[in-house]
Amino acid sequence: MEQEAKKYLEAKVELNSGHMMPTLALGTGVHPLPPPHVLTPIFIDAIRVGYRHFDTAAVYGSEIPVGQAIAQALEQGLVKSRSEFFVTTKLWCSHAHHGLVLPAVKNSLQRLGLEYVDLYLIHFPMRFRQDIEGYEFAEEDILPFDIQGTWEAMQGCQELGLAKSIGVSNFSVKKLSQLLQNATIPPAVNQVELNVSWQQVNLQEFCREKGIHVSAWSPLGADGAAWGSLAVMESPILKDIAVKKGKSIAQVAIRWILEQGVTAIVRSFNKERMQENIQKFEWKLEEDESEKIKQIPQRTAYRGENFIFENGPYKCVDDIWDGEAEAEISEHMIY
Repeated sequence: MEQEAKKYLEAKVELNSGHMMPTLALGTGVHPLPPPHVLTPIFIDAIRVGYRHFDTAAVYGSEIPVGQAIAQALEQGLVKSRSEFFVTTKLWCSHAHHGLVLPAVKNSLQRLGLEYVDLYLIHFPMRFRQDIEGYEFAEEDILPFDIQGTWEAMQGCQELGLAKSIGVSNFSVKKLSQLLQNATIPPAVNQVELNVSWQQVNLQEFCREKGIHVSAWSPLGADGAAWGSLAVMESPILKDIAVKKGKSIAQVAIRWILEQGVTAIVRSFNKERMQENIQKFEWKLEEDESEKIKQIPQRTAYRGENFIFENGPYKCVDDIWDGEAEAEISEHMIY
């Protein structure tokens, strides 16, 4: 069983940057956030289980414990070198501006204690005033977002070697198209909400055509989050498949994501669940099972309503996702 888990965690995908990324990541964004002295041992446990891809962000507050866990793992001989890890972090909205990107990535590297990150993402296609550090903001804190200028600075991070690859998160097809118009380095990754109850069929197809790898946050529906959904873990279709195959619902949900060619970012700080999420993957979904999963009602769990203001750049949900969320619902058998 341990060998199967290890083999699964070692699976990688080649990004358009030429770098290899593990197809399973441990997400580190949680609220409320435990203190570093609690988180660091958890992340070391994850390393012992076999996780090598950590997904963090400036706004999560987890960069320091991720960095500490990596440093201690190296000191303890759990891994041989930094190159065995793949670390993703993200540019928060308060620094989503051409002149603020470079200082932001340097601050993230300092917190991580690393010379480079493997992947640096624009967290949201949005800009806040620079003094907004977290998720609490008002209408007057939202500023116009310059996609082209911000991406130009992201490209500079890769050219300087501060990030091996660069990408985006929560970008619609329209916003990706706008970015690509003048990009000299295309995004390597678009990290989005994606699971069996929000399959993002159109976005997946667009990204495949453009050579952009899709990474899935909330692969199990984030049912523990304030905005999360039980649509994945309580899906009757997934339950039936799980019983038939003798797997957990989480394993079936993650297996489906992998079969889409998508990277899964799982988030569990429980060692047993960490192990469960990556065990017993020497199997595949049958064609009829995949077809049943396509029939699961579709609905996004995170609509981005906290970004909507009467006089702001986004006045409704459709403005954030450029109408693509509702189009997806209409086209793919959504209730």
